[in-house]
Amino acid sequence: MFADTARIHIGSGKGGDGHVSFRREKFVPDGGPDGGDGGKGGDVIFEVDKGLNTLNDYRFRHKFFAGNGQDGQNKRCSGANGEDLILKVPEGTVVRELNSGKVVADLSHDNLRQIVLKGGRGGKGNMNYATSTMQAPKYAQPGAPAQEIDVILELKVIADVGLVGFPNVGKSTLLSRVTNADPKIANYHFTTLNPNLGVVDLGEGKGFVMADIPGLIEGASEGVGLGHEFLKHIERTKVLIHVVDGASVEGRDPVEDIHKINEELAKFNPELLKKPQIIAANKMDAVYDGSENDIIKRLKDEFEPEGIKVFAISAVSGKNIKELLYCAYDLLKTQGDDPIVYEPEFVYETDNAANLPYTVSYDEEDHVYVIEGPRIERMLGYTNLDSEKGFEFFQKFLKDNGILDELEALGINEKDTVRLYGWEFEYYK
Repeated sequence: MFADTARIHIGSGKGGDGHVSFRREKFVPDGGPDGGDGGKGGDVIFEVDKGLNTLNDYRFRHKFFAGNGQDGQNKRCSGANGEDLILKVPEGTVVRELNSGKVVADLSHDNLRQIVLKGGRGGKGNMNYATSTMQAPKYAQPGAPAQEIDVILELKVIADVGLVGFPNVGKSTLLSRVTNADPKIANYHFTTLNPNLGVVDLGEGKGFVMADIPGLIEGASEGVGLGHEFLKHIERTKVLIHVVDGASVEGRDPVEDIHKINEELAKFNPELLKKPQIIAANKMDAVYDGSENDIIKRLKDEFEPEGIKVFAISAVSGKNIKELLYCAYDLLKTQGDDPIVYEPEFVYETDNAANLPYTVSYDEEDHVYVIEGPRIERMLGYTNLDSEKGFEFFQKFLKDNGILDELEALGINEKDTVRLYGWEFEYYK
């Protein structure tokens, strides 16, 4: 079964925690710190597989996680890095963040491999914090957390020219005649269920990729039938060919059909109407009553004043097919060579302690200076204030983060009280 949309949950790996340990060897009673670093968490990577053309692999499995980094060990042994998660997708897949709809990645053209979520960094072991004045640090850095998001995968076919029209107007027949594609063709009153692509070769190095976009119905832009699934495949195309039943074999009015299709395109994405259009009045071989000229005249009178050329064709006999294809090729040349890609919009907000807020204030009622905020809470999570070395690290943290300068700016004096959640201490310069 063809699947061009999938919703999945992805998560990178957590960084391993740094380790706290000390050398304990014979004849070395007071060995130094030897706690190793934690391993880095695995990344989530999307990679194009040229052999895929659907998102079927994500129909029944919806949660994917990279490996966690291992914790550091003693004897300066670092933990192993977590295994990366590589998700294979067909070319043309757009990854969007579920809630915002913002583009995370567009796997097409030159961008065939992209890291979407980065694994958490590994925490530093206590061997990294030893100094001449802090020879036995009893703390280590925790590993950074993993990143997790829900995403929507959308496959948007990569084609230069898109064939649009109602079901059973001959799009598949036209595609099979002018390209190497081999779509299933029959007199169905329902629509093809997946886009078909083929290469049009005009000789002398001229050509383009053409897609048969599954037939649309009224209300497609609101999701009636499989509307949204079909319409998104038009977004990458540069030129649209409206295929209509010029012979009205099933009683359809070709002029009315084109207006209805354009209305659905405008509702789905107004930018689609800015694409150059051509009208191919198909099945003209089935006109026997001499009314061909009347049908084409109606179409030309209605649409050629808007700059839309009309061709009377027969996908069966090949009538005017060459002229139609060269017209499409000439329009393509006016659109430039740059591919239609979707620039990334979504940026994962990492939980970086250095960017977390904090406040320094003076409580006039209790006559104490108060330091609080997420950055302070994070620091307290891996600092042992009961130990002398841990308190020295705490003082260095206050200095490095500019907190001591802010206390000075508030007018703090020696022996004034500083409150930090459940801790209080006297201030000394």
